Parts: sequence; C-alpha cells; structure tokens
Amino acid sequence: MFDISKATLFRWEREGLISGPPRDWRNWRLYTRENVTEIQKMIRARKLVM
Repeated sequence: MFDISKATLFRWEREGLISGPPRDWRNWRLYTRENVTEIQKMIRARKLVM
C-alpha cells in the first residue's frame, strides 16, 4: 500500500511519530483509517525533508 518497509513503520510507532493501531486477539495490528492518514502524513513530511 505504501512504499515503506515494516521496520520503518514499526520504528515510527515505537518513537511515537504515529499512534499505535489497535490489535486483535493474535496481537496483529489492525490499522484504522486514522492510522492510514497518519502514515500518509509522515510519508509526505519525509519527502519534504529529503
């Protein structure tokens, strides 16, 4: 969906740059529309810096 690695996504979450998504009973991340919007904003911001 996005051209970023899982490691980047998890790092942003760990560093508090994006909020952590809710998880299901298997502890899998369940990304909401709000999470996707946050990720899109981070990607745009990263492109501006580069």
